[in-house]
Amino acid sequence: MSTEIRLVIADDHPLLRIGLRQAIESDSRLKVLDEAGDGEMALDRIKALGPDVAVLDIEMPQLTVFDLLRAIREKNLPVEVIFLTIYKDEDMFNEALDLGAKGYVLKDSAITEIVGCIRAVAAGGHYISPANSSLLINRNTRSAELVKQKPSLNDLTPAERRILKLIAGNKTSKEIAAELLISHRTVENHRANTCQKLELKGSHSLIKFAFDHKSQLS
Repeated sequence: MSTEIRLVIADDHPLLRIGLRQAIESDSRLKVLDEAGDGEMALDRIKALGPDVAVLDIEMPQLTVFDLLRAIREKNLPVEVIFLTIYKDEDMFNEALDLGAKGYVLKDSAITEIVGCIRAVAAGGHYISPANSSLLINRNTRSAELVKQKPSLNDLTPAERRILKLIAGNKTSKEIAAELLISHRTVENHRANTCQKLELKGSHSLIKFAFDHKSQLS
């Protein structure tokens, strides 16, 4: 990315765009290429001008900002996105981050925060308004809980882990049975139980899981 950071800003309120543009251009390294008053115009400007960063109001006519961000990702447009919002809404916040937004700024503090946000996002980082820190904490807490709930190797018995390790070594069920001195049917039962515990479906999913976790089975 060049030293100059090029931007498109979009909001359906002209006065807010004026204030935002003045705040942004107070930093000589930031250049606003154009403005847009609705979602469709914003997408058109982003495609035509190729900005580094797009600053988008979360509520705009014509095309919702979430649909706009989906279109940006589908078209592989190389632009980072910052959302502006008046809401401290957890669902909106999570959807924005899930869709790849790198900045999330409250309009109440946008004039003072926007330059720092743009510079952080353009450098490859993230920026969340401090007033939204509780939303970020809740998101991280939920993510950690989901990881704990997700089935893992710890849910397997020692016998199931041994067989999974041999699968990772590219052994067939027949070869595993001969090595462990157990029947072929017992191996197949262990494989089926392992798939059920790990919520794996399809004949190749267990093999892929075994290869992906080979280092943890040593």
